[in-house]
This record gives sequence, structure tokens and C-alpha cells, in this order.
Amino acid sequence: MRTARLQDPSASSPLPPPIQTDETQGTFEGILEPHTASVKAIARALRRLLVETDPDLFETPRGGEKCTTYGIGPRKMSQAYANIMPLKSAVNLGFYHGVALPDPKGLLEGTGKRARHAKVADLRQARDPALVALVRAAVRERAAAVPPA
Repeated sequence: MRTARLQDPSASSPLPPPIQTDETQGTFEGILEPHTASVKAIARALRRLLVETDPDLFETPRGGEKCTTYGIGPRKMSQAYANIMPLKSAVNLGFYHGVALPDPKGLLEGTGKRARHAKVADLRQARDPALVALVRAAVRERAAAVPPA
């Protein structure tokens, strides 16, 4: 586990605090490597949103799964609340326990037992207050569901 500082030279706001990152399975930038500049920008904006919403998060890039998970701890199935998965022309912001989240704007898609995702196709969508509210709700949901260590 290492602490990483986000690198976003195009951002106008100061960088968020360093984050705890486990890079044993890959790196965030490595996962973004094969994607277009537009998809990379969206993924970086979503990462910034997650870090600004939950500065104490744990980040785990998962190269084999081509996504990066975020949670209140490093365990994917119990502590993770979200993931960033770059696609060909958009980025999925996934929520592992999305069925439990309030979604008054109907941003979440999916039919799985628990997981849902929001497809983010541009930077404007990455800053949507409804998406920010989903992230906040996901952090609260995991914090309430998982007892402190």
C-alpha cells in the first residue's frame, strides 16, 4: 500500500490530499493508457470527485478487471462502494451496492442483484450534482453497513 498524490495538471483547483493506493494489481494511469484523451479526462474527473467526497478512501486499481475500485477499506466485496471503468467512448462509475442508493434523477443503470452504474460520457456529466449526491450516498451506505475495524 502506498500513498499517492493525484496528478492532474489540467485542473484549475488545488490537488486533493494524497490517497491510499494499493498498486499491486496495476495503476490507475495504466488502466487508462489504451483509452482516448476524452475518456481519460472523464475518468480523472470522476477520480477527483471520489477523492474530494471521501478524502480517506482506499483506491485499488485492478488491471485484470480494467477498473479501479474505491472504498472505506481495501476489501472489494465488503468495503468498496464504487469503481471507475473506462469504456470506448464513456466511463462507467459503478456502485457495488447501487440498489440501496437513492436515485431521484434516474442516473443508475443495470439489472444485477446489487450493483448499478452511471454511464458518464462527458465532463459536464462528471460534475452533475445528482452524480455527486450518489457518491455521497454510497460512502454513507458503506460506512453504515461495515463496522469499523
